[in-house]
Amino acid sequence: MTHDGLGTSVRSFTAFVIVSLVGYWPGFLFADSPAEKKIVDIREMPVKERALLGEKLIFGKVGGSEIQGSVGKAQCPLCHGFQKGFLSERAPNLYGITKHAKERLKDPRYKVGKPEARDTVQKEAFPGSGTATTGLEYIAESLVCPSCFVVAGFGVRGMDDKESPGVKIHKHPISLSIDELMAVRTWLYVHDGRKPPAPQEIENAYRKFIPENDWPKPSNDPDIYPARFGPAPPSPPLYLSGQEPINELFTKALCFACHTIPGIPGAEGVVGPKLAMKTTAPERLQDPRYKGKATNVREYIVESVIEPSFYVVEGYPDNIMPKDYRMKLNDLALDKIVEYLSQLEEGEAP
Repeated sequence: MTHDGLGTSVRSFTAFVIVSLVGYWPGFLFADSPAEKKIVDIREMPVKERALLGEKLIFGKVGGSEIQGSVGKAQCPLCHGFQKGFLSERAPNLYGITKHAKERLKDPRYKVGKPEARDTVQKEAFPGSGTATTGLEYIAESLVCPSCFVVAGFGVRGMDDKESPGVKIHKHPISLSIDELMAVRTWLYVHDGRKPPAPQEIENAYRKFIPENDWPKPSNDPDIYPARFGPAPPSPPLYLSGQEPINELFTKALCFACHTIPGIPGAEGVVGPKLAMKTTAPERLQDPRYKGKATNVREYIVESVIEPSFYVVEGYPDNIMPKDYRMKLNDLALDKIVEYLSQLEEGEAP
């Protein structure tokens, strides 16, 4: 379908869809100015600088931990809360995690030293790796093998806490390098008011659960280093232009973090419904609970992207999906997304 074809749908829907005018967008999509770009050795960084880098990786900017909706390359805030008392529906709140991580080892389901006795879908990070024995190791294990142990109530729906919806943070599509993992861990300790372990101690904890052939290499990403020392200025709105390959569109828009999207590598999220829209959209349009304006599959997808609260699929929470996509996708990008999703049929190859 041509751009103009969907453009008509987009324009007609924006006439009645309420678009959120205040939104946040992952900071890692906005590169720093060329003058700021340089590679540094994280092991030589003072603790403060290493923690600031960790905050930027998690929240997209220094100071982002105080701003609801801030998300960085590590994408942790899509599922976790980090402030005391903050409601986390998808994954445990990580406030104080460095203090109480060792308490998780006492959970009868954790099975310290006996991974074969676990009831989870994955027993060990890799054969022979064993289990964590310290809080430092527990955090490393949970990030690279989220299904080795699932905190009660945070498993995949219908799996009785035997499988986690979390992703392996060192693998595609997040793919944090070892120095980025060190920075993230340092920020967690500093955020909890604790002295962080030395970089080598953090690396050793990860080496216990990541085999050599899977080891994340040091980062050479000039858009990450160095961390900013203070709140970053507001980033200008960024449209995904539609020139990106379809895989990149879904990755940059972070759809993969919550949805399973057939044919898109790494899109195995379970927080939101599977996007086999050719099959499911007609069913939803017939649902008595549906109060939207769409009359066909393509219009329904446009509506769901622009204003997801018009219709919430039963069994999934409202107000999880961002409501500012109309500000971030131009017509061509939305056209490509809708074109792809509208052809996805349950049980059929994309």
